Amino acid sequence: MGMRFGINTGFATNRYSEPEEWTRVVSSSGLRYVQFTADLLNVSLPSNIVKNQTRRIKKACKEKDIEVLSTFTSAYTRVNHLAHPDREIRNYWINWFKKFAELTVDLDSNVMGSHFGIFTSKDNSDPEIREVRRKQNIECWHEVAEYSKSLGIDHILWEPMSISREQGETLYECERLQKDVNYQSPIPFKICLDVDHGDSTSGNPKDIDYMEWIRKFKEDSTCIHLKQSSENKGGHWPFTKEHNAEGKIHPQPIIDEFNNPNLSIDLMLELSFRERQPVDSMVEEAINESVLFWGNYIDL
Repeated sequence: MGMRFGINTGFATNRYSEPEEWTRVVSSSGLRYVQFTADLLNVSLPSNIVKNQTRRIKKACKEKDIEVLSTFTSAYTRVNHLAHPDREIRNYWINWFKKFAELTVDLDSNVMGSHFGIFTSKDNSDPEIREVRRKQNIECWHEVAEYSKSLGIDHILWEPMSISREQGETLYECERLQKDVNYQSPIPFKICLDVDHGDSTSGNPKDIDYMEWIRKFKEDSTCIHLKQSSENKGGHWPFTKEHNAEGKIHPQPIIDEFNNPNLSIDLMLELSFRERQPVDSMVEEAINESVLFWGNYIDL
């Protein structure tokens, strides 16, 4: 069984911006694997800044024995990007993702990911236009994939979301998009599952059952975003005693699904913390408690 446990660095955005600081937080929690998020280093910055920051990140990671398993877009890059209605803007994002692929490789990783693309309300409400945008979205990803392949990227992750505008919101739509994006793709597209995603209004209770998603897509997935959540999809909570008491996410069933020598998975904490007190001052404490909780079920 290939299972690695780490953390998505979204928690650090604007809070632990310095590479030496976010690596300190990760290391002190007992973790050594991360999914590096784009919000910590915008690849649209001047190339000399990106190069200098990349060297600084790699140095900090080496000193703390931290490995970047993958890269991913995050809160501030949760935009239309490759599904935008304007061609010029789509082209900008194609180039942006090519730069992001370069950063990924520079950080000694060979996997990058994102949500698939977000439709505007206008485009999403018109079935014919939506299908055009979906096709354009896939074509854009294939162009990114072609360039990524030349750099040595192994596969691209995409994340099913919770509403139709953001795509992959139901088991059916996720399966359909996974099939369509992989058709004639230069490199594989894999699914980054999220235990708190799925459309609660679809009429199918399985669409918000995180174990249904895992059972159905575990062979198409190489990463899962973890956070504690309640039945009403509170979302992005740490695995602390307070939130576990009312939370629905349990480690053992997830781990059991990957107790198979033919499967491998990266389990990534994806925690968000409000910019309010006392939460903002308790981030490190909450991360540490979450790691200790999962450490009861998995070797860290």
